Amino acid sequence: MDPISIGRHIIQEIKQTGYLEWLGALTGIACVYLAAKQNIWNWLMGIISVTAYMVVFYESALFGDAGLQIYFLGTGIYGWYYWLRKKERKEKPVTSLNTKEYAWTILATLILSGLLGLFLQKYTSSKVPYIDGFCTAVSFMAQLLMTRKILQNWALWIFVDICYVPLYIYKSLYVTAILYIIFLVLAIIGYIDWYKEYRVLKPAGKA
Repeated sequence: MDPISIGRHIIQEIKQTGYLEWLGALTGIACVYLAAKQNIWNWLMGIISVTAYMVVFYESALFGDAGLQIYFLGTGIYGWYYWLRKKERKEKPVTSLNTKEYAWTILATLILSGLLGLFLQKYTSSKVPYIDGFCTAVSFMAQLLMTRKILQNWALWIFVDICYVPLYIYKSLYVTAILYIIFLVLAIIGYIDWYKEYRVLKPAGKA
C-alpha cells in the first residue's frame, strides 16, 4: 500500500472507533497528565479509563491487557487512598529505588513476563502471547511503583509506551496507538517533573 492509501485506511479506522475506546483514551490522557502533576484526581480518571479498556482489549483478544485493567482498577483505588493519606501526613511525595530494589524490580518483571506469556499461549487465543505478556508485566510493575510515588515508574511507562504503539497498530487500535504516543510524551514530562522534586527533597547521600 502507498502512503496515501495507508493514511486513508488509518483515518477510516479512526472514524469507526467505538465510544468505549474514545472514552478510555480521553480519560487515559487526563489520568497521565494529572499524575505527572501529582494531582490526586488522576486516579478517578484512571478508574474510568481502565474500565472502558477492559472491554476494548478483551474484544481485541489482548487478554493480558484486559486482565491488566482489573489490576489497574484495584491499584487505582489503592493509589487514590495512599496518595490521600500521604497528603494528610505531609510526607515527602517522591522516592527512588536503591540498587537492590532495582535488581528485584527487573527480576520480578522478567519472571512475571515469562509466566504471563506461557499462560496466554496455553489458555487463550492470543496471537502475540509473549509480547502481550511482556507489556503487561512492565505495566504491572510501573503501576505498582506509581502507587508508591516511586520516581522510576515513569521510566517504565516510557519504555512500555514505546512497545505498545506498534502492538496496537497491529491490532488496528489506531486511536489507542495515538493515545500511547501521547502517553509517551506525558510520561517523559512526568519523569522530568518528578525528578526535579525528588532532587529537592531527596535524603542526604542519595543520587
